[in-house]
Formats: sequence, structure tokens, C-alpha cells
Amino acid sequence: MSFGERLVAAVGRFGPLCAGIDPHPSLLAEWGLTDDAEGLAGFCSAAVAALAGHVAVVKPQAAFFERHGSRGIAVLEQTLADLAGTGTLSLLDVKRGDIGSTMDGYADAYLGVGAAVAADAITVSPYLGFGSLEPAFRAAEEAGRGVFVLARTSNPEGGTVQLASVDGVTVAQGMVTAAGVRNAGASPLGGIGVVVGATHDHGLDLGALNGAVLAPGLGAQGATPADIAERFAGLRGLVLPAASRSILKAGPDVAALRGAAEAQRDELAAALTVLS
Repeated sequence: MSFGERLVAAVGRFGPLCAGIDPHPSLLAEWGLTDDAEGLAGFCSAAVAALAGHVAVVKPQAAFFERHGSRGIAVLEQTLADLAGTGTLSLLDVKRGDIGSTMDGYADAYLGVGAAVAADAITVSPYLGFGSLEPAFRAAEEAGRGVFVLARTSNPEGGTVQLASVDGVTVAQGMVTAAGVRNAGASPLGGIGVVVGATHDHGLDLGALNGAVLAPGLGAQGATPADIAERFAGLRGLVLPAASRSILKAGPDVAALRGAAEAQRDELAAALTVLS
């Protein structure tokens, strides 16, 4: 199956929530865990037990694993392996982006058949040019995986680059348009998504995307399901609102974590219409 087919199936089964696994040092402490690889492993084990098979997508943040060195990366590999086959897709928030053989290397690491740190999808940065991501697109398509391209992020610094105009079109819109061209003709969705923050009006035309939008900012960052329904009403594809802290603060109890995720999932399902 293509990534688009698998994603539509997962959202149809579990709803549109993307739940983050963001093991901040402060959150490890709140859970009574040590800020090391052992604490990280305990955190991820509880999160996977709570979320796998209950939400469509789980999004580990790579930075909080990398800060623990090789042992942290080993925990990340195990977390991704534990999610595989559960019906819940993994979306690794790693924001890789480079050129030539270096981008080939990133694609081999995360997306290729037999990838060492294999995720169902990853985030990528296009600011060396959308075309520089071609190795990731090729590897993802061959392996039935997906790629989410940064377009209009919610951080205030992002606007300096993303809202710059080239031939009368913002850079952010250019990324969305380029993704839509790559997704054209795919059914039910193409494998190239975009990242658009949910905490502000994005001003983008998403009508020809034919892919998924990862929309971080739900919950603790201030976006509500009603905000997301309004801001992504013109999307031709589906939206994956992402929440992390508002769910993870319910831990470390697995039942409480699952309850928080399911409550957020059900609230989203009531507010959103998933287009295919």
C-alpha cells in the first residue's frame, strides 16, 4: 500500500489525531523518570502502550532522543519498531534537509527499504530548495512511506523566510504548490504532506494539495479543534492536528494517557471533516 492509502485507512479507523512523543527533561522529571536513556525507554514504553492502536499517528521528536547519544537513538529505533504493525503510523519529527549525496544518506537512514531508523513518515526542511528533497521523495515512494515538508510553521521567526515573496507568491505557498504537483493523480492521497502550524491563520491555498497537512499546535499551544476546522476548511486532503503536552501531562499512568488521547481524538472527530 502507498503511504496515502495507509494514512487514510489509519485516520478512518482511529480519527485524525497525531499524538506527540516529546520526552522533554522536565516531563521525564514530572513522570518520576531519570534524564537518561533508561528514563527515556520507560517514557516511550508507556507512551506506546497507551497510544498504539488507539490514534492514527504518533510523532516522536528526534531531538529528545539524540540528546542522549547512541543509547537514545537505540530507544528511538525500538520505539519505532514497537509502533510498526499496530495500525498506528509513526511520523518522525526530524526535519532533515540537504543536497546531493547527503540527502541520499538521510533518505537511506529513515525512508528507504531496510532503513536503520525506519519511520512511516518523516518531516523535512525544503529551504535548500524543494528539488533538493528529491532523494527523500523517491525513497519514500519506493518503500510506501511519506514525507512532510515544512511550509508555514507557527514559530514567529519562520515568517521572515516563509512569507517572502518570489514572483508574487510566498515561499510557503510555493512549497504547498510543489507538493500538490507531486501528489497530482494519486488516490486516495499523495505521499507528500506539508507542515502548517495550527496556531494562526496561515493564508495558504491548500485546495490542490491532494495530501495531508500536519498541523502542530493543538492543545497546550493554544489551537482548538474549532480553530483547526476553520483554518483548514479549504483543504483537499486531510489534516492531522498534532498535540503533545496536553496528552503527555496525563502520564505516566498508561490508562490516563490513553484516556487523554482518546478524549482529544473524539473532540477532533466531532469538529473535523476528513476529505479524501
